[in-house]
Amino acid sequence: MKIPQPAAVITHAITVHCGQEELWPWLIQMGADRAGWYSYDLLDNGGRQSAERILPALQSPPVGAVFPALPGRLDGFVLLEKLPAHWLILGWPSPTGAQIVTWAFILSEIGPNLTRLVVRVRASADYSFRGLPNALGLWLARVVHFIMERKQLVEIARRAEGRIGVAHSVPVELVAS
Repeated sequence: MKIPQPAAVITHAITVHCGQEELWPWLIQMGADRAGWYSYDLLDNGGRQSAERILPALQSPPVGAVFPALPGRLDGFVLLEKLPAHWLILGWPSPTGAQIVTWAFILSEIGPNLTRLVVRVRASADYSFRGLPNALGLWLARVVHFIMERKQLVEIARRAEGRIGVAHSVPVELVAS
């Protein structure tokens, strides 16, 4: 399940003005053909808007459940591990079962109604971004991931804080890994 010597590690974080229990439902329902990825819906959700509410039917996926990468696909991220209101770890398995990518969402209470959400992606040496040579592919993946992850975190925070339909700037940090 773990990537022992990752080729890349990317970490982003955001502080969300709500408790871990209010933030968790937004994370556990992610995925195309689920609640969406809360990022740029045209790119990662087939143009369908990501959910603006908690969807009770999506709150208890078992370990091994697929969080589809794109609408209509049966492959995607697999739920590797979860501790509700604390962490969610998704992985993209290779045909051999080893993880090519892991994507961890870690929630930490840092104050009353204040949660730190840290998101860490690890890519194995087998990761290939669009078939590009490894060095170029990893560089480009970092740029694309930063753009998509920032949008995802801002949108998750907006929803969890109850600011439905309200857009304003929320700082997302790129944390040194």
